[in-house]
Amino acid sequence: MSFIAFPTWLSPDIFSIPLGGLTLTLRWYALAYIVGLLAGWKLIVWMINTPRLWSGPAPMTAEQVERLLTWVIFGVILGGRLGYVIFYQPDHFLQNPLQILRVWEGGMSFHGGFLGVAIAGIWFCKREKIPMLSLADLMAAVAPIGLLLGRLANFVNAELWGRPTNLPWGVAFPGDAAQTCAGVQTICARHPSQLYEAALEGLLLLLVLSYLIWRRGWLKTPGKIAGLFFAGYGTARLLVEFVRQPDAQFVSEGNPLGLAFHAAGYGLTMGQILTIPMIAAGIWFIAKAKPAAMQSAPAKPA
Repeated sequence: MSFIAFPTWLSPDIFSIPLGGLTLTLRWYALAYIVGLLAGWKLIVWMINTPRLWSGPAPMTAEQVERLLTWVIFGVILGGRLGYVIFYQPDHFLQNPLQILRVWEGGMSFHGGFLGVAIAGIWFCKREKIPMLSLADLMAAVAPIGLLLGRLANFVNAELWGRPTNLPWGVAFPGDAAQTCAGVQTICARHPSQLYEAALEGLLLLLVLSYLIWRRGWLKTPGKIAGLFFAGYGTARLLVEFVRQPDAQFVSEGNPLGLAFHAAGYGLTMGQILTIPMIAAGIWFIAKAKPAAMQSAPAKPA
């Protein structure tokens, strides 16, 4: 059987610095979040400072984007962590509540982070009087950057790997993934599902959204970019889940919520169950989107 050996030189840690009795460690996973947030911030500022992308004035200022960044960070971290705790390992964290704070060890849910950012964005729009659909478009336009970097970090961490495969690009991951595949072979090669997701949810979706924004003027129709992101991410995640190893903790005895979802979901994974509503919402957003000029036009007298 041909396969690709996981690179032994890859490490989850970029560097570690001893500081007295403590050790300061920077991990690729943390760097992915930092770079994704900063790159998204700069790209949103670039878009709002490009008049041709809008049918009228930009929906917000660069100063407002800076203030928004703080709330997005809180939304991503709190939502992503709480989503993982509630959906994937509630029993474990109920018994070890202090481990909820140890986000540097991994364990984040995209859907939880999405809800956290959505709540932060809605609150910010009401506070700053910013059109919600336009802000949703801007945030959706840059979200694939974080998804791309996050999935690459998952690969470096040798986590969230795929199901066993005989395909030549299967990767022999270390650790728990290295167990034999049904006793047939001594080395278990698996789909590099992290790279599939990085390519589809990250790179491809970023290129498509960028083309529609910069070449087709989709920001002039609030809601279309957000809708396409929901539908595009949802479809990519739905498909990749077929070759991604299901989360063992999701269907464990310690997760009654996961067992109930699994029983009612006809064998669907948690990622698929949480993603199907996103696809439906994305289609709805695209279907209901109207050009900004039509939305702001006064009603004609009867």
